[in-house]
Amino acid sequence: MDFCPKCGSIMLPKPGKKTKSFSCGCGYRTKQKLGAVIKETVKMDKKDEIEVVDKKVDTLPKTEEECPKCGNNTAYYWTVQTRAGDESETRFLECTKCKNRWRSYN
Repeated sequence: MDFCPKCGSIMLPKPGKKTKSFSCGCGYRTKQKLGAVIKETVKMDKKDEIEVVDKKVDTLPKTEEECPKCGNNTAYYWTVQTRAGDESETRFLECTKCKNRWRSYN
């Protein structure tokens, strides 16, 4: 890693046709540097790894609403403002049994 002799910032590579030179934000440029390699290695601990879970986690609230497809009496629900702000929001429902989705305008 090279630092600018004028301001002390990190010098960034400016690739040319066959040679590379480095320059700084203050305007300083180095002469050609042959064979310059830019490389970065990131090391992660086991605690930093992200675990992917394949199952669906029930985070939506449930209500007693009959599914029009299977007749089940429990459904998840959420609301979205789909029309103008002075009109009521639309309630979307999903059956807990067959995963059928429908909307309610109540």
